[in-house]
Amino acid sequence: MKKKYRIKKNEEFQEVFQRGASTANRQFVIYTLDRPEQPYFRIGLSVSKKLGKAVVRNRIKRYIRQCFLELKEDITPGKDYVVIARQPAAEMNYAEVKRSLIHVLRKSGGLKNGGRPPHSA
Repeated sequence: MKKKYRIKKNEEFQEVFQRGASTANRQFVIYTLDRPEQPYFRIGLSVSKKLGKAVVRNRIKRYIRQCFLELKEDITPGKDYVVIARQPAAEMNYAEVKRSLIHVLRKSGGLKNGGRPPHSA
């Protein structure tokens, strides 16, 4: 993803954690913070060392980034999203990660068109 779509700085993460709303399922927690002045959404990823070695953590992050890239047109702009992966995410394949992220995004109101799932899930 392009640099402008990423949350990298600790202060930005902390702001989303403190002022944002959280939504969760078994695999992911998503913190959402409205940014009406921002015409696009940004994502930050947090994958703990408890989930596994670097190979596993990096694979989870790649899956999440790819999901957001594919869902880009369906995700509500003007928001910051911080995605925290939980333990069950370590054993999931890409299709399961995508399904789970769509579920938690729908719960958080992060999907456009009334939260209906995008064309492929």
